[in-house]
Amino acid sequence: MLSGTVAAIERFGVFVALDEGPAHPVFPGVGFISVPELSWQRFDAPSDVVRVGQRVSCEFLQFDTWNLEARLSLRAMRPDPFQAFADRVPVGRELRGRVTELVPFGAFVELADGVEGLVHVRELAGPSVEDPAEAVRVGDEVTVVVTEIDRERRRLGLSQRRAAGGAPAPRTV
Repeated sequence: MLSGTVAAIERFGVFVALDEGPAHPVFPGVGFISVPELSWQRFDAPSDVVRVGQRVSCEFLQFDTWNLEARLSLRAMRPDPFQAFADRVPVGRELRGRVTELVPFGAFVELADGVEGLVHVRELAGPSVEDPAEAVRVGDEVTVVVTEIDRERRRLGLSQRRAAGGAPAPRTV
């Protein structure tokens, strides 16, 4: 574990001034956290997770010999919520979740903090849905059934069609 202070936030990651760590020829004690290593949860920008001047403790991943900096992970300091979810939820379980994103091939549904799964377009409720927006909208609360858990790739397959109450909650205007 390495500790330091967030020195700069860029769209591609975060630079950390390390208290101790591998020497850097120009910037001694510099570490870098790439965007995927910032958090298990979904976020829009690195500044949603950390701020300049914030103290952080990170897991050391490797020394980047090209950029001469320590590669770090902030998310490795916390348990993986996907693995905890997979330990307690079996395939076939019906759950409620919130639609977080629509993509051409389906909809992502958040089932727990940091845990999302994909409802493929063919598994959305309704007669022959071709566009996910025909069946659901971002923010809809939906009932889904867990159809697949891939621990290695951290992927959940979901079906709204197989759920008893798979339709989104009625909208109020």
